[in-house]
Amino acid sequence: MSTFLYFAYGSNLLTKRIHINNPTAVRRGIGCLKDFRLDFTRYSENWRGASATIVPTPDAHVWGAIWEIDLCNLADLDRQEGVDDAIYFPLEVDVERPEGGTVKCRVYQQCNNPRECIHVAKLPEQRQPSLVYLTTMFKGAEESGIPSSYVDYLKSVKHNGYAGKVDIGLAQSEI
Repeated sequence: MSTFLYFAYGSNLLTKRIHINNPTAVRRGIGCLKDFRLDFTRYSENWRGASATIVPTPDAHVWGAIWEIDLCNLADLDRQEGVDDAIYFPLEVDVERPEGGTVKCRVYQQCNNPRECIHVAKLPEQRQPSLVYLTTMFKGAEESGIPSSYVDYLKSVKHNGYAGKVDIGLAQSEI
C-alpha cells in the first residue's frame, strides 16, 4: 500500500491545516476512538497554549477526521507532531466509523500525558489551549461533519484567551 489512514482529533481536523505539511491528505470520513479522552497538557510555542492529546480512559471517546495520506508524507506528519523531539509518539488504533465497522489508523499521543483527569471546562491555566487553537479545532470538526454534540463539547474547553498570531503556516484569516 502506498497510503495510510490517520486519525486527526486536534488542529489537523481542518483541511487547510493538514495540507500545510501533508498535501496528499484526503478526508475519508469521521470516526470515534473509544476508551480515550481528549486532554490538553504540553505548552506549544507555535499555538501559544496547550496542545491536544489523547489519554487512555475507559468509557471515554474522541471524535476525529480520518485522512488517507500518501506514504511520502509520513515523515512530514511525524515531524509536524514532534516525534523526533519526543513530543508525540505514533500509535495504531481501531477507529469506529459511524456507518459501522472499524479501520486501523495512525494517531499521535503526547509522550507526557496528564495523570489527573480534569473536565475540559475546568482546565488549570497551564493546561489551557489558546482560543486560536480551539477555533481551528471547531472549524475542522464542523468541516469534517463531527456530531454537533461533540463540537459543543469542544466549545466547552476552557482556553487561555489568546486569539493573536500563531506560527503554523496559515494566515489568521485562514483559521
